[in-house]
Amino acid sequence: MHDPTNLSRRDFGKLSVAALAGLSLAGGASFAADDKKSDKSPLLSDPHVCRGLNTCKSKGASKQNTCAGTGTCATVKSHSCGGSNECKGQGGCGEKPGENACKGQGDCHVPLAKQAWKKARKRFEVLMKADNKKFGEAPKAKVS
Repeated sequence: MHDPTNLSRRDFGKLSVAALAGLSLAGGASFAADDKKSDKSPLLSDPHVCRGLNTCKSKGASKQNTCAGTGTCATVKSHSCGGSNECKGQGGCGEKPGENACKGQGDCHVPLAKQAWKKARKRFEVLMKADNKKFGEAPKAKVS
């Protein structure tokens, strides 16, 4: 019979490799969980690109809004051209307004045009509901 307390170098090597493999998998799972946290949409962070996209009370430009989704204006720096956004999530249009991945990758201006705003607000509502966060009715657009 084999004595489990008397390991050969070969047995010790096999067990060491197995232990390291287990640690590697556990570490990889931890990094994967961190990656999922970082995948949060820029629409659910501040600053934001237009009215009705704030994530919390007093996070609108005027700081007078009473809850998420009721801010009256963008809190990012306004810009009038594609690629002029200063950070992730600050671009104005395209397929996912307010969700560009990086500085200079926004497709157009902030504050948002009417159609881009509709797209962004709809996505904002979907994301907020998925996160079980409450939000209010979006403020009406200012008439110029």
